[in-house]
Amino acid sequence: MKTRQPICPGGIPYTIRPGDTFYSIARWYGVSLDDLIAANPGVDPDNLRVGQVICIPGVTPGKCPPGTRPYIIQRGDTFCSIAKRYGITVQDLIDANPGVDPNNLQIGQTICIPKKPQPVCPPGTFPYRVKAGDTFYSLAQRYNTTVEAIKAANPGVDPNNLQIGQTICIPEAGPQPVCPPETFPYRVRAGDTFYSLAQRYNTTVEAIRAANPGVDPNNLQIGQTICIPKKPQPVCPPGTFPYRVKAGDTFYSLAQRYNTTVEAIKAANPGVDPNNLQIGQTICIPEAGPQPVCPPETFPYRVRAGDTFYSLAQRYNTTVEAIRAANPGVDPNNLQIGQTICIPGTPGPGPCPSGTFPYRVRPGDTFYRLAIRYNTTVEAIQAANPGVDPNRLRIGQIICIPQS
Repeated sequence: MKTRQPICPGGIPYTIRPGDTFYSIARWYGVSLDDLIAANPGVDPDNLRVGQVICIPGVTPGKCPPGTRPYIIQRGDTFCSIAKRYGITVQDLIDANPGVDPNNLQIGQTICIPKKPQPVCPPGTFPYRVKAGDTFYSLAQRYNTTVEAIKAANPGVDPNNLQIGQTICIPEAGPQPVCPPETFPYRVRAGDTFYSLAQRYNTTVEAIRAANPGVDPNNLQIGQTICIPKKPQPVCPPGTFPYRVKAGDTFYSLAQRYNTTVEAIKAANPGVDPNNLQIGQTICIPEAGPQPVCPPETFPYRVRAGDTFYSLAQRYNTTVEAIRAANPGVDPNNLQIGQTICIPGTPGPGPCPSGTFPYRVRPGDTFYRLAIRYNTTVEAIQAANPGVDPNRLRIGQIICIPQS
């Protein structure tokens, strides 16, 4: 079925080819994108089909000889800038436009642009038409090759001056290395070194070298696939469970989360530097042991950094002696972060939910002031205390404060 040719008054018909966009067509013919869209009502610029015929406005048909395309001069155009844009020489432009004075171009004047011969891609590569935003680096990442391989396949192409619609050659992805057992494949990115990879994946430079015989660590290529050794995972002792470190984790935050202490986590992970945890590293977390049963008229409290019997007595309107009496066997000079002790007082209608701690209201307290003091928000305090009227707090009342 023959494609119906549109009527293009004041312009010429154009058949869509693979890779064409309204943006690239407008640039090639030197027309504005708005004019191109206006000349093609009913055509969806985001859904062009190969073989579809559209209209190019403002181009005189039959003016340019075969092997060239018409171009309308825009403000600021020169033969030099046009030649650079389309990857040709100034002499090519002069030869294609006899009688045109390069020093007296007029806005709206039509000249002819020679079509640059498309490269014949060597074996093992395939042609690719450059799109907006393409770089050798992004193409290497997309097609599982390297920047150096793309450069080698395109001699004479300036990677810093790619043109939309320009055809280059992309190397076909070769067979990927088969990584030995206890390793995994990794694609090299900009800035990677054996040293930085060893640091990131908790291994050594020597181990990476051994897993990649024949790979020059001083000449890694972006997009190159190498093998990274997997570090043996620790076998966690009884009473602990394995945990994979995530961004932001510290022994302190893990002790808070899993109801244990920093000292207990250190004891379960000999040889692990708590100041150099690696994302993805597996450590052992002690299982929460039985919590103390607090006597009547006391409530449980988990020790935080900086807590002392004195500061807790001040905070909860009690005395050091009363806290000592409620915690026989607890050394007040050796409190552990995450340790649970008993605080004299009435915890209120029920225990505070996980991630909060009980607080006894003092004169002048408001949800706003408590949010500032404990680095949280009024909304978080309200959520932790359903049924509590923030406008009618009572001195001595127990509420729950979210831990920051």
